[in-house]
Amino acid sequence: MRIIAGKHRSRRLLAPAGLAVRPTAARAREALFSMLVHGRIGGRDMPALEGASVLDVFAGTGAFGLEAISRGAAFAAFIDHDMTAAKTIERNAATLKESDKVAVLRVNALTPGQTPRAHDLVFLDPPYGKSLALPALAALEAGGWIAPGALVIVETGADETLARAKGFDLLDERRYGAAKFTMLRRA
Repeated sequence: MRIIAGKHRSRRLLAPAGLAVRPTAARAREALFSMLVHGRIGGRDMPALEGASVLDVFAGTGAFGLEAISRGAAFAAFIDHDMTAAKTIERNAATLKESDKVAVLRVNALTPGQTPRAHDLVFLDPPYGKSLALPALAALEAGGWIAPGALVIVETGADETLARAKGFDLLDERRYGAAKFTMLRRA
């Protein structure tokens, strides 16, 4: 797996060995970041990626947040409760010399607690088929992790249906192979 574009273009990312990590396919990640870079999703202007504070939840390898930093995001927080995943994200950030722009939090996304920093761009990639997206979204919102007006991207299996998330407007849905991205804006 590699960073697709930006200042770290083509740099390799480590993936935890033996861990049940399902990295987002490069083609899907590229399409998603193309929408973000061009600033319009569902016919609406989006917060700029440049200078954004990003939250990568169920982070696995950290590919989404590190891609965002490569493309100009100012900061990325990563949530993953697995120690191997957390250490891998830290190693990937160190390899890219971006450790100062990264916070890796080994907490459960369903009970993350309060945070002093709300994020402009949030990516949730829970394990497929376990209905974790909405409970995680509610917990993150309650803990102050998601800024008003933030863009939230939820990745699920292509055949999964994400129920309406209270306090969020549906902007768009896109399918890429086995994945579906649901784009929401926090009201």
